[in-house]
Amino acid sequence: MRSIWNGAISFGLVSIPIKLVNATENHSIHFRQIHLADGGRIRYRKVCELDEEEVSGGEIGKAYEDADGTMIPITDEDLAQLPLPTAKTIEIVAFVPADEIDPLQMDAAYYLSANGVPAAKPYTLLREALKRSNKVAVAKYALRGRERLGMLRVVDDVIAMHGLLWPDEIRAPEGVAPDSDVTVRDAELDLADALMDTLGEVDMDSLHDDYREAVEELIAAKASGEAVQPSESEDSGGGKVIDLIAALESSVRAAKKSRGEGEGEAESEEDEEDMADVHPIKKKTQQKSTPKSTGTKKSTASTAKKTTQKKTTTKSTSSASSSKGRSSANSAKKQTSSSGRSTTKKKTAAPRKRASA
Repeated sequence: MRSIWNGAISFGLVSIPIKLVNATENHSIHFRQIHLADGGRIRYRKVCELDEEEVSGGEIGKAYEDADGTMIPITDEDLAQLPLPTAKTIEIVAFVPADEIDPLQMDAAYYLSANGVPAAKPYTLLREALKRSNKVAVAKYALRGRERLGMLRVVDDVIAMHGLLWPDEIRAPEGVAPDSDVTVRDAELDLADALMDTLGEVDMDSLHDDYREAVEELIAAKASGEAVQPSESEDSGGGKVIDLIAALESSVRAAKKSRGEGEGEAESEEDEEDMADVHPIKKKTQQKSTPKSTGTKKSTASTAKKTTQKKTTTKSTSSASSSKGRSSANSAKKQTSSSGRSTTKKKTAAPRKRASA
């Protein structure tokens, strides 16, 4: 990797020669501006507004615009004469816990490479000291004509430096939070926790830029003369106010589905739905068969009642009459009389005649 700055790390009285290398790269796809009528390239030219002539880079300098619009020229020689101790030095000023650095201050990231064999020993010493202390180093350095703030930490076996914004460059979040008081229910927090647990952790290496890949495919298709099919974009809701509980529940289900979890639960829910469809049919069948079972119960009860009446009648008749045969006949006729109204009257009259005889 090509170095963009050469200097040294100042660690007390220890000086560590290093090279500064970009730790990140930009993969964004850049477009050119063209004239729609003929496809010609549109270029920006630097023109002096006084004489309206185009000027080259060698004719362009720096100036500070005052409040009244006056231009105050500043040359590179003027800037070089300023006392800047960090012009070629990354000066460590403190060691602090990493959580004391506000992530809002994070800027560009760089790798610091030991510059030469003599730098290997002090470089390794600083790296191991940072590892053992579990701290980061706060440093000041100069890059591209201005002094900056940086944070040094260990990444694998390399010392990395993150450019930091100065504290006064961080804007206060005034007027950003919701103005009205909002109450969050415990049920909503529970669902939010469930969604966080379902999403869980992620392998950062597995994340990629889907939009950039889609743009690359679009460019390749247009370059080969293929027809480009418009893709269907999912409706994200368009910022509509929705039921928060329902949205959280749907989010949890969607997250489980995307991670291949909850398939068994989904199948059991489908089974429950199928059973729910069958239950009403079973209930109807039971309702139709209920009269039969009720009739059976009634006939059983009637039979038991008749049997009881038979025993009672036999007992009473045997005590009233001395003849066993006559009492048995009377009991049988009384049992037969209970089966119908007309039959009962006729058979009841016959014993009365016999009794009078």
